[in-house]
Amino acid sequence: MFYFSHMLHARVAQKRLLALARQFPAVVVVGPRQIGKSSLAQLAFPGYTHLDLENPLDLARVQAEPLLLLEENPRLVLDEAQRLPEVFPILRSHLDRKPRARVVLLGSAAPGLVRNISESLAGRAGFFELGGLSYAEQDLRMLWEKGGFPRVHWSRPRASPSNWYPAYVQACLERDIPQLGFFTSSLRFRNLLTMVAHAQGSVSHLSEFAGSLGLSYHSVSHLLDVLEGVFLIRRLPPYYANVRKRLVKSPKLYIRDTGLLHSLLGITHTRRALLAHPKAGASFETFCIEQLIMHARLTDPSMEAFFYRTHVGHEVDLLLRLRGRLVPIEIKLGLGVPDVRGLETCMQDLGINKGYVVNAGTEPVQIRRNVVMGGLAGTCRALGIAPGMPAGRASARRS
Repeated sequence: MFYFSHMLHARVAQKRLLALARQFPAVVVVGPRQIGKSSLAQLAFPGYTHLDLENPLDLARVQAEPLLLLEENPRLVLDEAQRLPEVFPILRSHLDRKPRARVVLLGSAAPGLVRNISESLAGRAGFFELGGLSYAEQDLRMLWEKGGFPRVHWSRPRASPSNWYPAYVQACLERDIPQLGFFTSSLRFRNLLTMVAHAQGSVSHLSEFAGSLGLSYHSVSHLLDVLEGVFLIRRLPPYYANVRKRLVKSPKLYIRDTGLLHSLLGITHTRRALLAHPKAGASFETFCIEQLIMHARLTDPSMEAFFYRTHVGHEVDLLLRLRGRLVPIEIKLGLGVPDVRGLETCMQDLGINKGYVVNAGTEPVQIRRNVVMGGLAGTCRALGIAPGMPAGRASARRS
């Protein structure tokens, strides 16, 4: 067996996680597998008992006497909790009887895919999604090229993206999804993922995917539900507005992590290969969208994300509802001043007085009376969602 070790790095998400733990007896942390949920829980909750339900011994222990286990461990972290959904109703009654008990559930599937979790813990749990590494935690350019998974940045020896991502996809499709009760062919899932990658950032046309896969429209929609539920893809919904224009009503589809996207597209994880590829602009758009959504949600948990597009082609890549106001953001790879007519049309249609363009630059500059252009970090500062630098690191051996 080959062992990796890595440093346990503080994450910018830790502040939000601890805030939830002060408000709720249970905290549910979801996100892609190997995104760092276990490491974050170790740093945030050092006095808790940690059990991993992928470990057969821990799983058997919880299955045998779940109530006794909860009684004996008033501070408990259950990793990969989606593997044992029958424990959630027991956990609900335990928390009702023991108001001082605290539990943290870590899962690699969205609550909508896991039977009982949302219903059983309604009103008792705070839900939190952990995304990839922030630009405050790792070099921005490296994150874009190699993706946001800690293993390809912090492990020792460093995991090779060209080897690690194919193995990661295989594990998700052949092990994780079947464990959730979905038994569609892994090859079919892989083919659909590859189609999404080649159409990255485009408005979804499920009938085209269905024809290529030999499936019905509704079957493809179901497969996308599953891929979205294990955090491999993002459906970015359109924004509906009461304006006198016909608006696009289908969502956009994205492979969420750019390292995974580059692997599916056959791009070596280097800047030269990426910039030479025709999907470089779509990749940069994806990276910025994921970073902006992640940091906006850490600041405002009720944040919503959309895109805006009319049938005549006026478009804005990302429209955030942040702190109750709409923020339109266009994303362009490059340093030149882009055409912002789509952005200005959106602002006029929706009555917005300020818009933003994210590019490959640094500090924001005003390019129109009401439009500011700058790099990702500068735009986050301008929006008030810039993360604080994580404080400190702790070392640990991890297999």
